Amino acid sequence: MQVGAVLRKLRKERQLSLEELSKLTNVSKLTLGNIERGETNPTLGMLWKISKGLSIPLMTLFATENEVNLSRSGEGLRISGDQKSWMIEPIFQNTSNEIEMYRAYLQKNSSYHPEKHHWNTTEIVTVMSGEVEIVINEESYTLSSYDSISFRADGVHSYSNNSNDVVVLHISLKYGPY
Repeated sequence: MQVGAVLRKLRKERQLSLEELSKLTNVSKLTLGNIERGETNPTLGMLWKISKGLSIPLMTLFATENEVNLSRSGEGLRISGDQKSWMIEPIFQNTSNEIEMYRAYLQKNSSYHPEKHHWNTTEIVTVMSGEVEIVINEESYTLSSYDSISFRADGVHSYSNNSNDVVVLHISLKYGPY
C-alpha cells in the first residue's frame, strides 16, 4: 500500500498519466494502476523498472518521514525477486537519496540476475554468511564470509549460490549523478 501511495504521489507531482508512466517504465498501465491501489505486490524486477523509468533510487518508493530508523533482521519490509530465490530487506536510505543499504538472502542452489541498475550506480557487497559467485560483465568472482566487492552496477551482473545453505549478503548502492 505504501509503495502505491508513493508511486501515485510521484506520478502526480510529475504530471504523468498512467499511460505515460507505463511508457517510461515498461510496466503495463494495468499493473501500475493495481500497484497504486495496493491491489498487487510488485516484484523486485518491476520495482527496478519503475525506479529506473522515474530516475529515482529504488528506496524512494518506500519513503518514510522518520528521523530515527531502526532495522531489525527479519522484521519489516521484505521484497522477493521474480523466482523467489532472492529476497532483500531494505535497511536504510540516506536523506539525500544517494545511498541505500539492504540485507539480501540468496536461497540454496539458486541464482539471481537483477536488472541493470541506474547509470553510474556503484554496488558494494559483503558476504555475511556462506559463499557466493558474482559475475560482473562476464568475469566471475567467488566470495566467502566477510569478503567484499565493489563494482559498477549499471552493467550485467548476477549472483549464484551453489551450496545447500542460504547466503546472506549486505549490499549498499551508491547512486552517482543521473
